[in-house]
Amino acid sequence: MEAVIRWANMSTNYFARYIGLAHGENLYQIKRGHNGISLDVADHVVAKFPQIDKLWLLTGEGHMFAELDKHSPVPYYKADAEKEIARISELKPDDHLFLPMAGGCDFAMTYNGQAMGRIIPAGTVVLLRSVGPDAIIPGGEYVIVSKKIVTLRIVRAAEDESRFRLVAGDCERYDDLLLEKSDIQKAYKVMVKLIIND
Repeated sequence: MEAVIRWANMSTNYFARYIGLAHGENLYQIKRGHNGISLDVADHVVAKFPQIDKLWLLTGEGHMFAELDKHSPVPYYKADAEKEIARISELKPDDHLFLPMAGGCDFAMTYNGQAMGRIIPAGTVVLLRSVGPDAIIPGGEYVIVSKKIVTLRIVRAAEDESRFRLVAGDCERYDDLLLEKSDIQKAYKVMVKLIIND
């Protein structure tokens, strides 16, 4: 359970609510080893994350990701994530990536921006998963498509709960952006970063 929650990049309580449990106490008991994972909890997890192998979740045997997803290719678009993601449905993949750790990724694009600095250098291939704006978890890296901007940034909570603070990796050269949550049209969680060293 701990591995799935870490992979989802969620807090235990948020994960519990996200999969439809009333509270996180069940998950805390499982994580502490006091309870096993029940079939009901496993069904809740797999309903929200079909790439997770239910047998592995229940027994610990096999692999975390279902066999189909482990070997499913991830479409790769050579297009710039910040410039072309808004029209992803119109693009055709340039290639496919076969990575076991890419289970749950919808597609991959190249990040050519400068704002993320050394965290995500220009030329990095980012593997992305589409998430609803309400599933954005502060602290994660996301490509945000809003009414006014498209950017890859670290999303942080803002003082005003109706907004997010979008933070650049290169804080010295790039200012934070404040964005109304209601302005977000689409969000893509950065699941994997392939940084190519010259």
